[in-house]
Amino acid sequence: MGCVQSAPAAEGSQEIVAKGAEEEGGKFDEYLAEAAEVRENNPNNLCARFLTPELFYSYSPEEQEVLYQITRTGVENPSSGTGCYAMKPDDYQTFAKFFDQVIKAYHKPAAKNPVHVTDWDASDVGNNGVLDMTELGLDELSMRVRVGRNLTSFNLPGLMTREERVEFEKTMLPAFDKLISMEEYGGRVYSLTPEFGPGEPNPNKISDAEYKKLVDEHIMFKDMDADPYLKSAGISSDWPYGRGCYVSEDRQFIIWFGEEDHLRIMCMKKGTKLNEVFDRLREALSVVESLPGIEFATSKKYGYVTSCPTNLGTGMRASVHIKLPNLTADGTDTKAKAVAKPLGLSVRGIGGEHTPIGKDGTVDISPSARLFIKEKEIIAALYNGIEALMKEEQAAAEA
Repeated sequence: MGCVQSAPAAEGSQEIVAKGAEEEGGKFDEYLAEAAEVRENNPNNLCARFLTPELFYSYSPEEQEVLYQITRTGVENPSSGTGCYAMKPDDYQTFAKFFDQVIKAYHKPAAKNPVHVTDWDASDVGNNGVLDMTELGLDELSMRVRVGRNLTSFNLPGLMTREERVEFEKTMLPAFDKLISMEEYGGRVYSLTPEFGPGEPNPNKISDAEYKKLVDEHIMFKDMDADPYLKSAGISSDWPYGRGCYVSEDRQFIIWFGEEDHLRIMCMKKGTKLNEVFDRLREALSVVESLPGIEFATSKKYGYVTSCPTNLGTGMRASVHIKLPNLTADGTDTKAKAVAKPLGLSVRGIGGEHTPIGKDGTVDISPSARLFIKEKEIIAALYNGIEALMKEEQAAAEA
């Protein structure tokens, strides 16, 4: 994934740093020197790899301030893989010279100048759009599909002030009220915001005990301020203001608000037909986007805009929990990951990334691709990937 700059290039970069430091009063001199050190010692850090002085100083002083915020998490956390977050919905266009390089290195598009295409019509996938897990020898599974979405009318979470986070939550309340009135999506709002302002209590505020219960049930997200990557990016700032979730009565439709993206909209259920959870999410997204005040940010080139460039395009993560006792016989997911990676699948613990697998060998499986892939192709990739993975599981049993 690229290489560290050679010594001559580094010397040229130092000259530009000095020139930029002189012009800008040295404000970013030390920062760019830190980025160069990270680039040399951490070649897989995409932010540091492409954050050169030439690129940085090609922007106006005002834009440099934003680019600093965009890239800070990658410099402060050298072990980062991507190491950058957009701060405004139009950042992928404004800072295309930087983001285009990161996106190409991460997503590895097959086409030279790809454009993302959105397409949910999976009627030609599986058996007339039906993806039945029982045909793969599997029983009822826990299935979850979620997408990240951001509104055009606000800064992205990394640049939001506390006042803007509260205003965003208040903007969402009429939309939530509309959902509450609908039979299929009716539910309630669980908010962490202490108060909306002086003399303005938050009617949806929940207790610490209620919050812990929702986290334990995998309905609400964890304390973001404990994440050093989100903290450096400013995404976890002002915790817990502007954070919470909307949950339907059947607890199969959830909207997180104020997390890494303005909204994380998801559907989940236990069943055998994979397409059912996708179909419900597709319908739910149409409902949410039709509500007053909701306009999702998009890019003509990259599809739906997300804070992290790894989630651009569909903004989707589709996953199932399946048991792989033979591939995880050593108590780890190492073999399962080795088998899944060539299939375009990611393997995680049952509680998400960086969590342990189940004692019975249960793991979380999801397609890795997000960008330059259609939603219906993600559905097919998950189904076909599980089919191939189960064959490997059977082979491991017979070995």
